Amino acid sequence: MQVEFREFNPFDVWLWLELEQPPQEMEKQYLETLFDSWFFLGKLGGFNAENLQVQETGLELSYLTYDLEQSQGSFMALMHNASDLEYQDNWARAWFDLGTSDAIALDVLINALQQLSAEYVPIVRLIVGGENEDWPIPDREEDDFDADSRAQGLYN
Repeated sequence: MQVEFREFNPFDVWLWLELEQPPQEMEKQYLETLFDSWFFLGKLGGFNAENLQVQETGLELSYLTYDLEQSQGSFMALMHNASDLEYQDNWARAWFDLGTSDAIALDVLINALQQLSAEYVPIVRLIVGGENEDWPIPDREEDDFDADSRAQGLYN
């Protein structure tokens, strides 16, 4: 799976998936479950690079002392909104307001999509941001924070 980044605004980003073929219903379920799970983790603050205590500890995790004060003292990293996944031919897309979530969110998504592509839904490429000339994005307001004008079927 090829990964391509285009213009990127974390408060207004489209994610595009080019699939090998138009997805079947089971493939759509896999994709939608992955994106829903990723979004809900982000909505709950799961992608906070300021608090990676376990990762930063290294390989020896036995008897790790987790510092709750450190985790509560970090800046909130929350995703705000998302649209439903849409399909057109061999393309899928979704809009996100990544809010203050950190870039680690995109790494986690890319890792999950690579595995999904290898095992269940062959994905040719993921495009992060920008527009897709094969499938124009809906007209929207210029205000970057007016999420309702950007996406239909938002998760709230």
